[in-house]
Amino acid sequence: MVDRTGTPLVELRDISISFGGIKAVDHVTVDLYPGEVVGLLGHNGAGKSTLIKCLSGAYKADQGEILINGEKVEINNPRDARSHNIETIYQTLALADNLDAASNLFLGRELVNSLGFVDETKMEAETRKIMARLNPNFRKFNVPVSALSGGQRQSVAIARAVYFNAKILIMDEPTAALGPHETQMVAELIQELKRQGLGIFLIEHDIHAVMDLCDRASVMKNGQLVGTVNVDEVTDDDILGMIILGKKPAKAA
Repeated sequence: MVDRTGTPLVELRDISISFGGIKAVDHVTVDLYPGEVVGLLGHNGAGKSTLIKCLSGAYKADQGEILINGEKVEINNPRDARSHNIETIYQTLALADNLDAASNLFLGRELVNSLGFVDETKMEAETRKIMARLNPNFRKFNVPVSALSGGQRQSVAIARAVYFNAKILIMDEPTAALGPHETQMVAELIQELKRQGLGIFLIEHDIHAVMDLCDRASVMKNGQLVGTVNVDEVTDDDILGMIILGKKPAKAA
């Protein structure tokens, strides 16, 4: 069980953002606790990705505030987000296909030795260490990531975020286009991150993935928050009703 008695890891409070006079996000408030996965659902254009881009630094909200561990912060760009230990794993994963796992893990942040040369041995050792923690079955350290399966590629992207001290992870449909075995691998990775106390926002279309992976689900429709529910207290149909009809189930109201 997630302890929600303390201060949230993240609070997005009363967030609004407009594009060309259209309110993409309209006074939305959501929060996230350590060791928790909160799913963000809604049709395309519901505002879920726009909301979360205010946290990742891709967009600046017109109104509202962001609190990290109870303290108000300014996030104007992705660098600001990273400085608050927020990392985003996009659906595309942003991996360099021709490089191996270690080179991807340290891409742009390479480790160097005392002579100033890239220290490939140390980078591989560090990659093996973090992978042992996250995905002990990972063995393909010396092949380009283009040769990895979808779940293994997710492992590399997640390892990169965790190695650089992510406390808040934004994941964009992490199991999209993965088979059952790969989906299970990602589910196990997410469980491990929860055990380590990370908080995860999961942008998701698949209700089954939300029911399997998330502790709570926040549903948006037409830029507004329909509501946030505990996943173990609702059914798939309840969440579907929130997405389509924009109504919270009676028992969760």
